[in-house]
Amino acid sequence: MDFARSLLFYAGYGSFTISWGALSVIVAWLLPYRARFRFIAGAWTRVALWWLRITCRVDCEVSGLEHIPARPCIVLARHESAWETLFLQTLFSPQATLIKRELLWIPFFGWAFALLRPIAINRDEPRQSLRRLIREGRARLQAGTWVVLFPEGTRMPPRQMGRFQAGGSALAAATGTPILVVAHNAGDHWPARKFSKHPGTIRFRIAPPLITAGKTSKAIQAEASAVMASLIESKRS
Repeated sequence: MDFARSLLFYAGYGSFTISWGALSVIVAWLLPYRARFRFIAGAWTRVALWWLRITCRVDCEVSGLEHIPARPCIVLARHESAWETLFLQTLFSPQATLIKRELLWIPFFGWAFALLRPIAINRDEPRQSLRRLIREGRARLQAGTWVVLFPEGTRMPPRQMGRFQAGGSALAAATGTPILVVAHNAGDHWPARKFSKHPGTIRFRIAPPLITAGKTSKAIQAEASAVMASLIESKRS
């Protein structure tokens, strides 16, 4: 049953992504940035999550909404599946996501994604990528755009902690911007690199913001990593 539901989900998801991506490339570039984000990401992600709920019976429960500040800041998010890349866009809008540049080469999806002004880096050039993250991340924050990063660098199995990379903490140290650490158990219901989805409720937690002004990058990295580990540990119970 999970396989059949997942097959139905991907049939609709793929068709909608191609059609919406093509429409976005044609139409959305004419819109101001914030309207463009709502047109591309807002509508597409909500339809995708709705279709996931209808076909695969995967829902979401959020705690910690009261911790989201009024002014956009840096979000360090747990990465377990494709689900959070969709859901984060419904909470933090507009946002600039740190991504590998190859994602922008994907037909339709990547072309539309490029219109959202992500921070695209070349992973083979870490020093240049870090400088670009700080430069473009600072500009995005000053323009009132959330900056979203996956600090573990790759999708992790549920309840397994990866080593934090330095990008998010370096940007926070350079700008004095608070950090929101968020975690979830999406990998239990949308497993990475697997076809079938499993019904249930994804639990998404937002920790209180971390104050970073006056702190070193290493101190921020250690603090953020400890918060993420605490959130992951709390999901074991």
